[in-house]
Amino acid sequence: MTRLTEHLTTAQPYVLGLFRAVVGLVFTCHGAASLFGVLGGAPGTQGGTVPAGTWPTWYAAVIQLVCGALVLLGLATRAAAFLASGSMAFAYFDVHQPTALWPIENGGELPVLFCWAFLLLVFTGSGAFALDRLLARRSAAGRQPAERSASAERSPAAV
Repeated sequence: MTRLTEHLTTAQPYVLGLFRAVVGLVFTCHGAASLFGVLGGAPGTQGGTVPAGTWPTWYAAVIQLVCGALVLLGLATRAAAFLASGSMAFAYFDVHQPTALWPIENGGELPVLFCWAFLLLVFTGSGAFALDRLLARRSAAGRQPAERSASAERSPAAV
């Protein structure tokens, strides 16, 4: 293995964590724009919001906001990314694909990229800088003394 490959491999969890955070942030912004009218508002509304409860736009915006925030924070990353990926696949095939076959022709590049980015996160996990990892470490650290004392009580030396 070359030195460059070693350095790149060492940086992999950190770059994956940054990738996750950026994708989650951009997705969250789309949901916030549609639900709250911030950042230019929902597409096609001139700064407005999508009407509450409308299918599928309002539900998509809720998924974007919630799943995007979870992915951004690295909390329940795989589950949130799975739901977000599925919502983007639905958006592509329901809204974009009927007008033309290729994403470049039907304006579906963004849903396709989001779909595949989130699917990648389903399989790779959250990477570095994720709350999942922090909580897992704290949970493991909290259990270790209790597990040690429980195993010590059951050991033949303790009897």
